[in-house]
Amino acid sequence: MQRNSPVEKYKRYLLLERGLSSNTIDAYMTDLQKLIDFAETRNLSFTEMKLQHLEEFLAELHDNGIKARSVARIISGIKSFFHYLVLDGFIEENPGLLLEAPKIGLKLPVVLSVEEIDCLLDRIDVSTAEGARNYAIIETLYSCGLRVSELTNLRFSDLFFDEGFIRVQGKGSKQRLVPISETAIQKIKNYLLHRNQQRVKKGSEDVVFLSSRGTAISRVTVFYYIRQYAEAAGISKEISPHVFRHSFA
Repeated sequence: MQRNSPVEKYKRYLLLERGLSSNTIDAYMTDLQKLIDFAETRNLSFTEMKLQHLEEFLAELHDNGIKARSVARIISGIKSFFHYLVLDGFIEENPGLLLEAPKIGLKLPVVLSVEEIDCLLDRIDVSTAEGARNYAIIETLYSCGLRVSELTNLRFSDLFFDEGFIRVQGKGSKQRLVPISETAIQKIKNYLLHRNQQRVKKGSEDVVFLSSRGTAISRVTVFYYIRQYAEAAGISKEISPHVFRHSFA
C-alpha cells in the first residue's frame, strides 16, 4: 500500500495524533480491510462511497454471520475513518454519520471469586522458574488490576516496592502509579531469584517478566498459562487475563 494513500495516512493519524497503541491500530486496520475488500469488488474508491454503499457493506457482514458486537465496532471504525478523510480534505461529507449500530445486550464481565483465584494459584508449581514467574504474574494482575499489556511492559525502573506501588504505562502512553500488595511484591521477589539465573537477551535487561528465551513475555503466553491453570483447577468460566482486572474491580 502506498505511503501517502488515505489508509496509510489514516494509520499514521491514529498513531501520531490520537496516540493509539499498535494493538488498537491493528484492530482498526483489520476492520477497515473488510471495507476495502468490499469496495474493490464494486470498483469503488473511498471518495465515491455513499451511505447506501456502507449499508450494503453492513448487510453483507450480517449475511456472513458477523456478530452484532463486532458490527458495532466496525461501524465505529468506519465513522472514524471517514471523519479523518473529511479532516484531511479527501471528501466533503462523512457518509457514515447516519449509520446506526445494532443493539447489543449488555455483557457482564467474567469475574472470579477469591476461592476460585486461590484454587487456580494452588495449581502452580512455584518450585520451578516457570511456576514462580507465572504465580507472580497472576498475583500482580489480580493485586494491581493491570491490563496484560501493562504487565508485560513492566520494567525494573517501574518498581517502587519500598513505597508500595508500581508505575505502569497505560493506553496512549499515559503513566499512572498503582498500589501493589505485599503478597505480590513477595511473589515477584521469589521469581527474581530464578530470573537472576536466566540468560537475558540484549535489550531486555530491564524487563521484569521474561519468556524462556530471555525476552519480554508475550500476552499470548500469559493467556496460555492462565487457561492451563484454570482448566487444572476445574474452572469452567470463560477465562482470559482480563478476568483478573475485572475481579480486582
